Amino acid sequence: MKTQSLLSAVAGAILLSACAAPASAPPPASASAAPPEPVFQCNADGARFAVGQPLSPQLEAAARVRAGAGTVRALKPGEAVTMELNGGRLNLDVDARGRVTDVRCG
Repeated sequence: MKTQSLLSAVAGAILLSACAAPASAPPPASASAAPPEPVFQCNADGARFAVGQPLSPQLEAAARVRAGAGTVRALKPGEAVTMELNGGRLNLDVDARGRVTDVRCG
Protein backbone atom coordinates (compact mmCIF):
# COMPACT_ATOMS: atom_id res chain seq x y z
CA MET A 1 0.00 0.00 0.00
CA LYS A 2 2.87 2.30 0.81
CA THR A 3 4.37 1.72 -2.62
CA GLN A 4 1.06 2.50 -4.30
CA SER A 5 0.80 5.82 -2.38
CA LEU A 6 4.35 6.70 -3.30
CA LEU A 7 3.70 5.93 -6.98
CA SER A 8 0.52 8.01 -6.91
CA ALA A 9 2.37 10.94 -5.38
CA VAL A 10 5.16 10.75 -7.97
CA ALA A 11 2.64 10.46 -10.84
CA GLY A 12 0.73 13.47 -9.49
CA ALA A 13 3.91 15.51 -9.26
CA ILE A 14 4.83 14.63 -12.84
CA LEU A 15 1.38 15.60 -14.08
CA LEU A 16 1.48 18.93 -12.20
CA SER A 17 4.93 19.77 -13.52
CA ALA A 18 3.71 19.13 -17.07
CA CYS A 19 1.01 21.77 -16.54
CA ALA A 20 3.44 24.39 -15.31
CA ALA A 21 4.26 27.29 -17.63
CA PRO A 22 7.47 26.79 -19.56
CA ALA A 23 10.40 28.95 -18.55
CA SER A 24 10.63 32.01 -20.72
CA ALA A 25 13.60 32.20 -23.01
CA PRO A 26 15.90 35.20 -22.71
CA PRO A 27 15.16 37.94 -25.24
CA PRO A 28 17.13 37.67 -28.47
CA ALA A 29 20.14 39.87 -28.96
CA SER A 30 19.15 43.35 -30.02
CA ALA A 31 20.83 43.12 -33.41
CA SER A 32 17.58 44.14 -35.10
CA ALA A 33 16.53 46.67 -32.45
CA ALA A 34 15.22 49.96 -33.79
CA PRO A 35 17.60 52.91 -33.53
CA PRO A 36 16.83 55.33 -30.70
CA GLU A 37 14.41 58.15 -31.40
CA PRO A 38 16.16 61.47 -32.07
CA VAL A 39 15.97 64.04 -29.30
CA PHE A 40 14.79 67.45 -30.46
CA GLN A 41 15.34 70.70 -28.60
CA CYS A 42 13.30 73.58 -29.94
CA ASN A 43 14.85 77.05 -30.31
CA ALA A 44 12.12 79.54 -31.25
CA ASP A 45 14.63 82.16 -32.43
CA GLY A 46 15.25 80.08 -35.54
CA ALA A 47 11.57 80.36 -36.49
CA ARG A 48 11.12 84.13 -35.93
CA PHE A 49 11.14 84.63 -39.71
CA ALA A 50 7.59 83.18 -39.76
CA VAL A 51 6.03 86.05 -37.76
CA GLY A 52 3.73 88.06 -40.02
CA GLN A 53 3.55 85.41 -42.73
CA PRO A 54 0.40 83.47 -43.67
CA LEU A 55 0.31 79.96 -42.23
CA SER A 56 0.89 77.18 -44.75
CA PRO A 57 2.22 73.61 -44.59
CA GLN A 58 5.45 74.82 -46.21
CA LEU A 59 5.88 77.57 -43.60
CA GLU A 60 5.21 75.11 -40.77
CA ALA A 61 7.83 72.70 -42.14
CA ALA A 62 10.44 75.42 -42.65
CA ALA A 63 9.85 76.90 -39.19
CA ARG A 64 10.08 73.44 -37.58
CA VAL A 65 13.39 72.70 -39.29
CA ARG A 66 14.94 76.10 -38.55
CA ALA A 67 13.85 75.89 -34.89
CA GLY A 68 15.28 72.37 -34.56
CA ALA A 69 11.90 71.11 -33.36
CA GLY A 70 10.54 67.60 -33.80
CA THR A 71 6.93 68.72 -34.14
CA VAL A 72 5.00 71.91 -34.81
CA ARG A 73 1.46 72.96 -34.01
CA ALA A 74 -0.53 76.00 -35.04
CA LEU A 75 -2.58 77.61 -32.27
CA LYS A 76 -5.58 79.54 -33.52
CA PRO A 77 -7.52 82.10 -31.43
CA GLY A 78 -9.93 80.48 -28.97
CA GLU A 79 -8.73 76.97 -29.77
CA ALA A 80 -8.42 74.53 -26.86
CA VAL A 81 -4.90 73.15 -26.49
CA THR A 82 -3.12 70.79 -24.16
CA MET A 83 -0.84 72.38 -21.58
CA GLU A 84 1.88 69.74 -21.35
CA LEU A 85 5.39 71.02 -21.89
CA ASN A 86 7.23 69.48 -24.83
CA GLY A 87 10.73 70.88 -25.31
CA GLY A 88 10.90 69.51 -28.85
CA ARG A 89 7.70 71.18 -30.12
CA LEU A 90 7.35 74.53 -31.89
CA ASN A 91 4.09 76.44 -31.34
CA LEU A 92 2.97 78.93 -33.98
CA ASP A 93 0.37 81.39 -32.67
CA VAL A 94 -1.93 82.41 -35.52
CA ASP A 95 -4.44 85.29 -35.69
CA ALA A 96 -7.97 85.19 -37.14
CA ARG A 97 -6.58 86.07 -40.60
CA GLY A 98 -4.26 83.04 -40.56
CA ARG A 99 -1.02 84.98 -40.05
CA VAL A 100 1.64 83.91 -37.56
CA THR A 101 1.75 86.35 -34.64
CA ASP A 102 4.28 84.59 -32.38
CA VAL A 103 6.55 81.56 -32.22
CA ARG A 104 7.46 79.74 -29.03
CA CYS A 105 8.58 76.35 -27.86
CA GLY A 106 6.69 74.03 -25.59
